[in-house]
Amino acid sequence: MSEEFEMAPGNETGIDNDAFRDAEGRISPLWLERLRAFIEAGRADDVALVMTPLHMSDAGDALEQLVHDERLALVRMLGDKFDFSALTEVDESIRVELMDALPNAAIARGVAEMDNDDAVYLLEDLEKEDQDEILSALPTFERLALKRSLDFPEESAGRRMQTDFIAIPPFWTVGQTIDYLRSEKDLPDEFYQIYVVDAAYKVLGTLPLDKFLRTPRATKIDSIMNTSLVLVKAGEDQEEAARSFERYDLVEVGVVDENGRLVGVLTIDDIVDVIQEEAEEDIKLLAGVGDEDLSDTMVDTVRSRAPWLGVNLVAAVLVSMVIGLFNATIEQMVALAVLMPIVASMGGNAGAQTMTVTVRALAMRELDGGRLKRLIRREMVVGLANGVIFAILIGIVTSLRYGNAELGVVIGLAMVINMIVAGTFGILVPLTLDKYKADPAIASAVFVTTITDVVGFFAFLALAGFWFGLF
Repeated sequence: MSEEFEMAPGNETGIDNDAFRDAEGRISPLWLERLRAFIEAGRADDVALVMTPLHMSDAGDALEQLVHDERLALVRMLGDKFDFSALTEVDESIRVELMDALPNAAIARGVAEMDNDDAVYLLEDLEKEDQDEILSALPTFERLALKRSLDFPEESAGRRMQTDFIAIPPFWTVGQTIDYLRSEKDLPDEFYQIYVVDAAYKVLGTLPLDKFLRTPRATKIDSIMNTSLVLVKAGEDQEEAARSFERYDLVEVGVVDENGRLVGVLTIDDIVDVIQEEAEEDIKLLAGVGDEDLSDTMVDTVRSRAPWLGVNLVAAVLVSMVIGLFNATIEQMVALAVLMPIVASMGGNAGAQTMTVTVRALAMRELDGGRLKRLIRREMVVGLANGVIFAILIGIVTSLRYGNAELGVVIGLAMVINMIVAGTFGILVPLTLDKYKADPAIASAVFVTTITDVVGFFAFLALAGFWFGLF
């Protein structure tokens, strides 16, 4: 046995879980190698010794490093010791793969031990029949709570919320509340504030723990509760809920149903996940890769990317048709073929810059009437300014390279035109898509690039044709 695998004191597996990650934060190859050896040898006890101490996030990372058969063998070896919360930390394709391979009875046992929001996260991707079978195996209270959450729309606050919270009446004292918290066994493991409700469970106020713990026992709750309420509706999109956390610097917020009754809470750890997911989704959509994960198969990846590549192909054919209109012009002045990609490329990059700013502003709901007008004016002026700057530069370079000052003037004018168009349509395309309820992150790049390519080629070749009398 090499020195790297010397046994840690009292650990017969030879794996020190403190060495799970290397100095750069990645899973140690030595740790992973030994885990794989245990799985291959069928040493279930050793697998449990090294996996069960891991945080669910680390366990999820370990699962992602294994191949399909190893993952399934590991979960089966762990049996009741496997923490199903680890599946909330892996790519969707891996999660679905494992959930499909495991019996519903095993999933039900794992779900019964999870927080409500994590359990919903696992169950929502399953077929309705499998959901019903798993739910039927749970105790009545847990089953009803999960079913209620699953009834809310996907990516809504109701799907993300935890149904465990602390609610008390306004007429209690601080002392009564403390005694209740100490004696009641069925309370959330973690909470940040207490909710004050009436008999119909409508929220009257909230009480942060820091204020609660500093107040004398005899003080009535209704005299110290916060009545300036920030609440989230259960049917509200999770991205809107995340904006409320950002706007009001929240760590926890109550979730109410359509009748205003408290049905759950959202906490900051849930919202961090939402923000990350939404950011990843927007980045992927801008690149046209859809809902793609690193663990997806080659076939799934091709299927995800091919549609948008097809759209780009259609756009490229359109651009080539525009160039085809000026075949004779290009034949008479070959330099045009060399220079025209410069105009289109600069316009495309300028359009992408403006489009990215606009899509982000739309996602953050920052474009009210005044800001929108300022943004449009700014981007058009920026397009003009950049167009003039780079028109002068490319004009000088072209004049010196080809000994033709007029050609430098033509490409400069085309550059100014295309940069203004890029700035304008970099705003208008996302705004138009958003107006018609289409996600601007999905299709903006294709439209903006196509427009700037068409305008860039057309402006340059048409100007050259008229200027030099090539038509």
